[in-house]
Amino acid sequence: MEHVLICLTASHRNASFDLLERLSIGAPTAASRLVTDSDVLDGAVVLATCNRFEAYLDIAGDDRDSAVSATVDAVAAASDLAPAELRDSVRVLGGKDVVQHLFAVSSGLESVVVGETEISGQVRRSLEDARSNGTTTSDLERLFQEAAHTSRGVKTRTRIGAAGRSLVRLGLQLASSRVTDWAETRVLLVGTGSYAATTIAALRDRGAVNIQVFSPSGRAAWFAAKHDLVAARDLRQAIGSSDVVITCTSSEVPVVAPADLDDGIRRIVIDLGLPRNVDPAAAGVDGVELLDLETISIHAPISELNAESEARAMVDDAVSRFRAQALEQSTTPALVAFRKHVFDILDDEIERAKRRDPDPESVEQTERALRHLVGVLLHRPSVRARELGRAGRGEEFVGALDALYGVQPAPEAEVPSPVVPLAERTAPVRDDADRTDEADAS
Repeated sequence: MEHVLICLTASHRNASFDLLERLSIGAPTAASRLVTDSDVLDGAVVLATCNRFEAYLDIAGDDRDSAVSATVDAVAAASDLAPAELRDSVRVLGGKDVVQHLFAVSSGLESVVVGETEISGQVRRSLEDARSNGTTTSDLERLFQEAAHTSRGVKTRTRIGAAGRSLVRLGLQLASSRVTDWAETRVLLVGTGSYAATTIAALRDRGAVNIQVFSPSGRAAWFAAKHDLVAARDLRQAIGSSDVVITCTSSEVPVVAPADLDDGIRRIVIDLGLPRNVDPAAAGVDGVELLDLETISIHAPISELNAESEARAMVDDAVSRFRAQALEQSTTPALVAFRKHVFDILDDEIERAKRRDPDPESVEQTERALRHLVGVLLHRPSVRARELGRAGRGEEFVGALDALYGVQPAPEAEVPSPVVPLAERTAPVRDDADRTDEADAS
């Protein structure tokens, strides 16, 4: 049975941050149940980040509507949303659009800040989670591995991310219009994950030296020692002695409330958390200026047009290659079955030759001649199979084998092993840009 890939996507472009916030918590937990409880889904990879939700589905046959409905119902239930609300906020992609979309997403071309590098690590981890949950398939493996290869190529061969742009740096850029001198500014960082480490680097690039860190999970002392900071023990006291507060934890409830902020004191609060780390009502405290992800995204800069155009051209080329390879491979099962059929006949003939002629040397010469002949005869059908596959006519090759020889492809394995694409025969080198900026679990 033919397999089809579809994608359900909601992002900052077409969904509210409130909805994305709830999906970021619930959607990942729905992935395993989504496959085990469904008769139409063979596999699923779910990606939920601070500004997007994606569900990549492998379905057998063409029952797309049932697959979409099952996914919407499961994800909505896990996220405490009405199915109709979620359905109205997602786009459904199929065919080539799925490949194009994932390659662009993993390359940072669909992010709030075009060219940001955190998303590639998030995409990679979504596949790893699917493997752990047993919800990936060979088609999803190949799609996501090629997306990772494409994002690395975009990153190394274009200047799309050369400025080191990220939501952290954009938030600090917005705050800089209100900060006279970062060297004299007292900063409190709430969170100790890799997102916090990225924030420290960005702060120090701007000259900040007076930085405290508070951790809801109790890791402030360890993190402060590692990064040469001051560890804060009491959150409210630390806020009171700070001019700028930056939050970036993965807490599912706000860690900063309006009551934690002194009324009438001028203070900038940058909330980089999703779910929100700062109660939105904090914006109503006199003197407080709250910059959250939604506010920051509104001010995302116009992309560097030349670099983005170059990156999108690379993505387009990668999509074309991926589809050509997929079409070519569509005839592989039939070709394998045909070769097995021919070699089984060859082995039978060699056995008969051995029984007829007791001379080992003579039999060896006969065997070499027969194997050479079979190799020559198989060459043209093998080439033609790939040609027909690339042209989208693979079914003609499959039908011809069935009509002429009664040969049909073997049934697809129930649990296919991951296939490493040719472009990634060697293990990729992990680097900092591939790591997502995560916050600490609180």
